Amino acid sequence: MLNNKSILITGGTGSFGKMFVKTILEQYPDVKRLVIYSRDELKQFEMAQLYPESKFPQVRFFIGDVRDGTRLKRACEGIDVIIHAAALKQVPTAEYNPDECIKTNIGGAQNIIDAALSTNIKIVVALSTDKAAAPINLYGATKLVSDKLFIAANNIKGKRDLRFSVVRYGNVMGSRGSVIPFFLNKAKNGDSIPITHKDMTRFNISLEEGVEMVLWAIENAIGREIFVPKIPSYKIETIAKAITPNATLEEIGIRPGEKIHEEMITESDSYNTIEFDKYYAILPSDIDKSKYLEYYNAKEVEKGFKYNSGTNDQGGKKNKSLPRKKAKPSIAKWLL
Repeated sequence: MLNNKSILITGGTGSFGKMFVKTILEQYPDVKRLVIYSRDELKQFEMAQLYPESKFPQVRFFIGDVRDGTRLKRACEGIDVIIHAAALKQVPTAEYNPDECIKTNIGGAQNIIDAALSTNIKIVVALSTDKAAAPINLYGATKLVSDKLFIAANNIKGKRDLRFSVVRYGNVMGSRGSVIPFFLNKAKNGDSIPITHKDMTRFNISLEEGVEMVLWAIENAIGREIFVPKIPSYKIETIAKAITPNATLEEIGIRPGEKIHEEMITESDSYNTIEFDKYYAILPSDIDKSKYLEYYNAKEVEKGFKYNSGTNDQGGKKNKSLPRKKAKPSIAKWLL
């Protein structure tokens, strides 16, 4: 699928980017070019030590910000696939610095779209978050706008062989800045463990599952979909007790912009959501849903369905990777 193709990943030095690069080089050793695009030169330097040019000549590092449309277009020359993982993601930081979050998460998304339309990009997969569903914080609101931009970009591609889709999932287990490393560090120092609320729940996905989902979307997405995985949820209190069973838990209260439970599909989304295999797909309201149902061998969810971390029934079920079937270009073109 990706052998002899060129891929660019924005935010490529983050937790997802590192796992994505590792997976691509293992599964697609003949990838033509793999461009890591990010603005942190130190992280790029550190990552370059893992992938020296002498052993990995296909790996390239581009210093650049998604806010810089000109630089982004230059980086996209000769690229076939864009994975857009760059974002400002910390909820409290976004609440305090809303303009900066908007510039990166919304302006950056539009720059990705413009770069794809201006070059010969074939596929764009953008990473989203559960916080984009019925957002109450600035970060979630910017990602909702970003999702809308990517889905709507399919309407302006003209006759280009180009498709935009979005993958939306919850907390990535063990990623940089997530709660598990934070709890582990607290436990190591013998400190009490601060938890925001004893009833708080979150969706949980591993880095490996997140990467496999993106690879599945690259091969199978038609365009216009927001893909949502069927994954388990956990209580923050349960995670804290599992990591430090003898530690004291200190309830500190919900931070600005946080929810007790996250949701990835709202009741309003249910009217445009289909279900198949290990995923849901939220579709735009102005398309012929029947064609997507046929292509994915899917079914519609019940009207009023909600996918909420507090009532999620996927607990205990491992989200095994789906076989990545060969996409059907002729069917995809017909559907569009």
